Amino acid sequence: MTTAIDRKLEELGLTLPEAAAPVAAYVPVVEAGGLLHISGQLPFKDGALMTGRLGEDRDLEYGAEAAQRCALMLVAQIKKYLNGDTARVARIVKLGVFVNSTADFTDQPKVANGASELMQALFGDDGKHARSAVGVPTLPLGAAVEIDAIVQIR
Repeated sequence: MTTAIDRKLEELGLTLPEAAAPVAAYVPVVEAGGLLHISGQLPFKDGALMTGRLGEDRDLEYGAEAAQRCALMLVAQIKKYLNGDTARVARIVKLGVFVNSTADFTDQPKVANGASELMQALFGDDGKHARSAVGVPTLPLGAAVEIDAIVQIR
């Protein structure tokens, strides 16, 4: 079944990855009160984890792409949980963006835009969301970015 999201991804030249399995003691998605709480997702490109620290060995462009890749994984988790029915997404409520960065790197919001802009491109006005964008000294497996989400469903 091809969805509107699939068509938009194709127009953007993007494809969804396979939804990643958890790497520790948690589940990828919990549904509560009409909201999907999606565990932090890491950025994968061509099957490899995008690693590094912004402001040290990675630049803003790399970080924004890593954030976009995290957003793709979030959508993959949503699609898997909803058995492919992404039309059930009513709103992307909030993204929590964690950027592996040095103490003097202050462009976390610009990195996070890589994810935010993709959500808006895919879901239109329903993709506009609240957001946190914070710098952290390290992330699991050395990832450059990790993003979690809250999504309202119908």
